[in-house]
Amino acid sequence: MYFKVVVAASLAGLAASAATNTNLQTVFPKASQTTALSAVRTIPAGQSFDGEMKQWDRTPSTCNDQAEGGDSDAVFLLQDGATLSNVIIGPNNGEGVHCLGTCTLNNVWWTDVCEDAATFKQTSGTSYVNGGGARNADDKVLQHNGGGTVAVKNFFATNVGKVYRSCGNCGAQYARRSTFTNVKVNGADVLAGINGNLGDTTVIKDSCLVDSSICWLYKGVTSGEPSKTASAPDGKTCATSGAIKTSGC
Repeated sequence: MYFKVVVAASLAGLAASAATNTNLQTVFPKASQTTALSAVRTIPAGQSFDGEMKQWDRTPSTCNDQAEGGDSDAVFLLQDGATLSNVIIGPNNGEGVHCLGTCTLNNVWWTDVCEDAATFKQTSGTSYVNGGGARNADDKVLQHNGGGTVAVKNFFATNVGKVYRSCGNCGAQYARRSTFTNVKVNGADVLAGINGNLGDTTVIKDSCLVDSSICWLYKGVTSGEPSKTASAPDGKTCATSGAIKTSGC
């Protein structure tokens, strides 16, 4: 009997995993239903949460235009090593997803970004964004405040400011790394903004950028405002690999 239960549980787990589409998708999914949370939902360290393609949001709304929010303004708060899958984040929140350590976001979508869609705070290690997408962000989508690496694959963004930004004026600065593989961006100011003076690097591979800049380089600071130093790849701090298309994709 124990063996049968274990096998059944394993098959159920495989079925749930198979339903998580982390391929590049360019059509935003429809929510199966909407769940509005009165407080941020925490996913404990090392655990996984499957949102079942529901739209998750906050009530009352924690969105305050471009005013910087905190962990309590997010919909989901992921502790170190947590995984969030199959979630649609609604418009009535200020911060979307906050990762306190490394995290994995599988097939996560943001319908209308308020201040940021996701913020990465790990001091080291790699966080992954696999599939999913975001639209309608006045400023940033993926905000990298901590250290380590943010690896983005098969992601779609449209009508946004910066798809990714390495923090320009955090009190604690790091040499941050980011990678983008098979992403499609349509109508963004820029895919990646990074701080060349702090040792940041980014690599964009096999991607499509329509009406969007590839990368902007900045002089990062610990207070005040960062200044832009370049508006195109330099081949080292910001490098491209494979086919980078600007139309017909």
